[in-house]
Amino acid sequence: MIRLTRQTDYGIVLMTLLAADPERIANAPELAQEARLPQPIVSKVLKLLARDGLLASHRGVKGGYGLARKPEEISLSEIIFALEGPIAMTECIDGSPGDCSQEPVCPVRGHWQVINRAIDRALHGLSLAEMAQPVQRTLVTLGRGNRLEAPVVTEVEAGR
Repeated sequence: MIRLTRQTDYGIVLMTLLAADPERIANAPELAQEARLPQPIVSKVLKLLARDGLLASHRGVKGGYGLARKPEEISLSEIIFALEGPIAMTECIDGSPGDCSQEPVCPVRGHWQVINRAIDRALHGLSLAEMAQPVQRTLVTLGRGNRLEAPVVTEVEAGR
């Protein structure tokens, strides 16, 4: 199963809250309360996002964190990379040497690379501004006649 860590999920939630009001500066306790998340992990996530240049840290009495760029300029891929590292479906694809002895001759490695690139393109193409917008649900027809209710954002809704 492919899953993001809880820390990354929380990071996306926090970034989405800030994207709703891009000029906002909020501190960790405010954001933790608003998102109903534990303050220690919120503080940690905010520091990691600031370290990677996605948030700007502001000192002082009214200090806190704000978006470092416009929400339209921050991709979901960047947020995930800041909190998880490289996005990869399998260990042998993320650029680090794997533990698998089959890696040099693996018959499916190339296919995983194609899948990884597709996922990265999809996440890179989804902006924080889009994540902050409400989503509509519709039925999507999958291959072999299967149907799935899924969120769909049209180009008009996404502001394109």
